[in-house]
Amino acid sequence: MDLSQFSPDLLAYAKSRNPAPPPHFGTRYRARGGFLPEPGNTIVCHVAKASQTQALLVEARERYLAMPEADQFVFTPITSLHMTLFQGVLDNRRQPQLWPHDIPLGTPIEEMHGLLAGRLKGLSGAGPFRVGVVAARPSGLLVDGCTAQDRKVMRAWRDPLSERLGYRHADHDTYPFHITFAYVIERLDDEALPRWQAMLSEVVNELQRRQPVLELDPPAFCQFDDMNHFHELLPLDFPEPKDPQ
Repeated sequence: MDLSQFSPDLLAYAKSRNPAPPPHFGTRYRARGGFLPEPGNTIVCHVAKASQTQALLVEARERYLAMPEADQFVFTPITSLHMTLFQGVLDNRRQPQLWPHDIPLGTPIEEMHGLLAGRLKGLSGAGPFRVGVVAARPSGLLVDGCTAQDRKVMRAWRDPLSERLGYRHADHDTYPFHITFAYVIERLDDEALPRWQAMLSEVVNELQRRQPVLELDPPAFCQFDDMNHFHELLPLDFPEPKDPQ
């Protein structure tokens, strides 16, 4: 089979191309029983509840669940759908560059939620932005700003957040914006790739046609115990976008 016909985002989930174990398998989730405890915090834009966007994303998620290989993935609940704007800290990821430089690495994660929320109070973000779907992969959707200006503003949010929180990840400038549907347990056999490529392309085309601008809530600092729920602790400044002139 000529694998060059498939997108790089799909080939990353192919056993033949990427035989390594999934990076979060065994720590964030397991094959049976769903998600494991992994306390932490993050800054996300939740998908607006009861919106057309949520309904269409649920439809897309159902397409994933209908695939013959769906049992090779563990799916996040619909209520947790969100786009990550900036990575927070994890209880099991206490390393320099991934943790505030001026807070001891041994600080309990429960204290970190309050400390970091306090640092973000009064933050004036980079401004509003509009988001659309740009691609799909077996774990969910890749999204980005609808225009060059939206993309610029989304990335500009990261600098003040990094300065306030006191850490800067190595992928600060390249971390892709995404909406997760699932985590892979077992990567895909080559024979499954054509049907996955077809499904992913259909999902992207449908969402771009029916919902070119996703309805997302303003950014919020959230805490979580696992991937099932992200509890908002502090909404951030996100004024309504102005109509384009």
